[in-house]
Amino acid sequence: MILANPAATEAFGARLAALVAPGDIITLSGPLGAGKTSIARGLLSALGLAGEAPSPSFAIVQPYEVPEVRIPVQHVDLYRIDDPEEIAELGLDEAAGDSVLLVEWPERAPGWWPDALALTLEMLPDGSRRLTASVPPGWKARWQQI
Repeated sequence: MILANPAATEAFGARLAALVAPGDIITLSGPLGAGKTSIARGLLSALGLAGEAPSPSFAIVQPYEVPEVRIPVQHVDLYRIDDPEEIAELGLDEAAGDSVLLVEWPERAPGWWPDALALTLEMLPDGSRRLTASVPPGWKARWQQI
């Protein structure tokens, strides 16, 4: 799928928001500036977040709870994680059961989320983004609605 500009990237996140449920894990991969946080912002906005969601680069985990959003979301940025064992200290396994887990830079934690909807963004020369997805069985029917 081609996302023509930042607005299209956020709009994709908004479409994704209509399909998520607690317990879902979505990973976002791609280089710096590819649009990972734009997808997250579109999703969070569509779930009811007022204002712009900050990138969780320094906090690592940015939680959003009801009534701030329609369903709880844990927005995670693993860019600053050097050792995958540090991830266990974040408590993401417990949070994943009742929240949507939105993980940027999942390659810093190989093997942690094998059943995630894995989205990858690639920057194209014209400024657009190519989005590819690895769609697990639990997402097959929902993904058809994108």
